[in-house]
Amino acid sequence: MRPTTSPRRTMQVLFLKMGGLLCLSILGYGIYLYVVVISELEQRPWHFPAQVYSQSLALYPQAPVSLAKVKRQLDRLGYKKVRHPTQSGQYSSSATKVSVWRRAFVGARGHIDPEHVMIEFSDHQVKRLYRVRDGREYALFQIEPELLDRLLSSDTEDRILVRYQEIPFMLVQALLLTEDRSFFDHIGVDFFAVFRALWINLKAGKTVQGGSTLTQQFVKNYYLSRDRSWWRKLQELCLSLVLEVRLTKPEIFEAYANEVFMGQSRGRAVFGFGLAAPYYFGRPLHALSLAEQATLIAVIKGPSYYQPWRYPQRVRQRRNHILSLLLEAKVISSQQWQQATQSQLGLRSEKSAWRQPLPAFYTQVAREIKQRYGRQVMQQSGLKLFTTLDPLVQEAAHKAVRQHFVKLKQKHNTAELQLGMVIANKKTGGVSAIIGDKNTHYPGFNRAVDIRRPIGSLVKPFVYLTALTQPHKYHLMTPLLDQPLTLANTDDRLWTPHNEDNQYLGAVPLWQALVHSRNVPTVNLGLQVGLGSVRATLEQAGWSEPISEYPSMLLGSVSGSPWMVAQIYHTIANNGYYQPLHTIEAVLDVNNQPIPVSNWQTGQAWLASSNYLMQYTLVEVTQQGTARALHRQFPRVTVAGKTGTTNQGRDAWFAGFDNAHIAAVWMGKDNNHPTSLYGSTGAMGVYQAFLQHYSPASLLLQPAANNNQGYFDPISGRAVDKDCLGAVSMPAMDESWHAGQGCGQLRNRPWWR
Repeated sequence: MRPTTSPRRTMQVLFLKMGGLLCLSILGYGIYLYVVVISELEQRPWHFPAQVYSQSLALYPQAPVSLAKVKRQLDRLGYKKVRHPTQSGQYSSSATKVSVWRRAFVGARGHIDPEHVMIEFSDHQVKRLYRVRDGREYALFQIEPELLDRLLSSDTEDRILVRYQEIPFMLVQALLLTEDRSFFDHIGVDFFAVFRALWINLKAGKTVQGGSTLTQQFVKNYYLSRDRSWWRKLQELCLSLVLEVRLTKPEIFEAYANEVFMGQSRGRAVFGFGLAAPYYFGRPLHALSLAEQATLIAVIKGPSYYQPWRYPQRVRQRRNHILSLLLEAKVISSQQWQQATQSQLGLRSEKSAWRQPLPAFYTQVAREIKQRYGRQVMQQSGLKLFTTLDPLVQEAAHKAVRQHFVKLKQKHNTAELQLGMVIANKKTGGVSAIIGDKNTHYPGFNRAVDIRRPIGSLVKPFVYLTALTQPHKYHLMTPLLDQPLTLANTDDRLWTPHNEDNQYLGAVPLWQALVHSRNVPTVNLGLQVGLGSVRATLEQAGWSEPISEYPSMLLGSVSGSPWMVAQIYHTIANNGYYQPLHTIEAVLDVNNQPIPVSNWQTGQAWLASSNYLMQYTLVEVTQQGTARALHRQFPRVTVAGKTGTTNQGRDAWFAGFDNAHIAAVWMGKDNNHPTSLYGSTGAMGVYQAFLQHYSPASLLLQPAANNNQGYFDPISGRAVDKDCLGAVSMPAMDESWHAGQGCGQLRNRPWWR
């Protein structure tokens, strides 16, 4: 007979089993939550958008950069002008010097340390750079690039990751005093704070105080839904306890600092202090003042309610309350408190471009990324795209287009008139600005890159260059026939080129034929050197599309875009050295390591000595030829350029360069109808307006080793001695002129003259 079990014993066993089951359930749920925490942290990392940067401002002795341009760029970057810089992000200036304490930054070539440097200027260029602390001179000094945009994927969340050690000390203290004073002491949940908040809220009859820790707030934002149920609150408590086991306190604080919601910008959610700093103040987090850091903490309580641009007084009161908490905790002095509470909010203008609207430039960047880096690269998180865009050049180009179209409206119907413009760095080939529409922010058809229109007289310099690369046969004084000419095309149709003035001079020196853009001498020269040779010269300069070898190509029947024109003229501006135009300087991954890129071919396209003669002639074009309006407007500046116009003014072109930039401009109508504009009145006007807004750097002509100053008979073009009467002095190559050649039909100059 089995002994009977008392009811009391039965209940004890039942409770033990239930307790064990409960413990196992809690343990299992704890393990589950731990796995959830780990998997979410490891498998759902934040996806960071690609950051698009401008070029760094490179300064070196004789750099064609004025003091005003340096100050303008520092202002754009959010540097503060002070009497004496004492920390990074500050600068001071005088009439000839700028003292700047550069911030640390990651550039195309990696991390750059902060440095305090003095920059001296003379004649609108950099004269000298030296480190303030020891006088060490710099051959090259760079100021950080400007953040242009952040390219999101399908996700609409945006943030800039900051590490705990990168968060300013005052911001940490302000956040702890405001949100979680016992953060470094509790275990993820502050039960005392919970009961205290509950008691205060019960007495007030409404919710006036919260008891959530920073850990709980992060868990709520990162792991859980917005549901307000008791079950979700229990999950929040449990996950907070688990998170405290998995992460250190600094790691939790860092996670919160990157996850906290800080506002909304045109459908894009702004998360974290790292992005909120440039969003609200236009500067990186480490460059914010005490008052600005307190403003960020003020926004946390409710980014809509405490929207700084909409409710500045409300935000200022909240900010000052936070500053008072810092004073009460003796984190700041009364002097710091007084200075901070009396300061303005210091917000960037809400209308200022936090994200630069550069549709034409971004279109080309996207194409270049695919061509040089592959289609898959943009799927990576946290890319840094360092472009060649110069914000000041782009800004000047925008202003120039608007200004010139306003001027044209006074005499022309501009409703259908359109424009494309490319500006590139003369030295590097990096594209500084692109405009694809007269509405400079319009994100549609990119005329700077995608149009194909006859380039007219812009092709002529390459006809003449083809000849000048044969110095034993051609030089600047070589006479060219200027007489009526009729040719048969390949289809047996007759073609008769005419000069613009419908006059014929019989013969004209080579340089004058180009300076005054005479058609017939150009055709005669092109036929002498050969259409195939002219085509080869264009291809060596960087022309990338097929060219049909018809005589009409010599007068610009070749169709291209402003990009293609800028490419071939850049080779002339770059002393005959070919470099592909490009918009990408480098791409770094999330760890700031460079991503491999396919290299391009560069090289000397033709003799530098021949190129010097072409540069000289293109300067003459702007001083006495078809582009002489440039010299009238800028008489003290040396600029080279060439105008171009197609039949009935359907296309107006200009290409030109100073010592800093090469520009190519097209104006016309999308329907190819006549415009009544010429290259000199249409496209060149945009370039003139650009130089008004971006002060030109006078072109420095640099003769090659085998260039000299030759002397020639003005009629026959024969090389003569410099002492011959009537001899014309002209730049030449050693193969074209050397002393001791006699005077030919000219007389010797008397010894007394």
